[in-house]
Amino acid sequence: MQDPRVSCGTRDRFDALYRSCYQAVHRYALRRTDSVDDAADVIAETFLAAWRRLDDIPDGDAALLWLYGAARRVLANHRRGESRRSALAARLRGELAVRRESASADPRAEAIRAAFAALNPADREVLALASWEGLTGPQIAMVLGCSSTAARLRLHKARKRLARLLGTTDEIPVMTPLRGENR
Repeated sequence: MQDPRVSCGTRDRFDALYRSCYQAVHRYALRRTDSVDDAADVIAETFLAAWRRLDDIPDGDAALLWLYGAARRVLANHRRGESRRSALAARLRGELAVRRESASADPRAEAIRAAFAALNPADREVLALASWEGLTGPQIAMVLGCSSTAARLRLHKARKRLARLLGTTDEIPVMTPLRGENR
């Protein structure tokens, strides 16, 4: 279904521009990106800019030059975003490494991690919500989509199973190192 707010002439002009310039913009993007997905993003954003600024695009051969300029700016934005994401990922890796080192200071940390991994996924999730995210029984119930009573019961049983895997009946010392693990 076509948008009645867009004139037939506008739509026809964009279609003609797209058909005549797509291959050139496609090659331009492929040569300058590391993946086909990135190239597809650049092409889509370039033609989106062309649609939005269709009245600014010159006629004839100059239209392709305008699209190359738009694609160049899209690529610059893409690279800046990639650089920011890479810097953030490096910073987070460093922070997580420090936290893991401090969590490993507990002599039982490795045994607790192994026991936690041995639990079924439902037990790991309820324990993680309580220990890592610091959620209460009613909050866990909202996340899991069950009653508060059911959430508290699931948490109690999961703590018991974890304590049993660790060969203890005392849940508190077991949960303390687990709590510090991934906060």
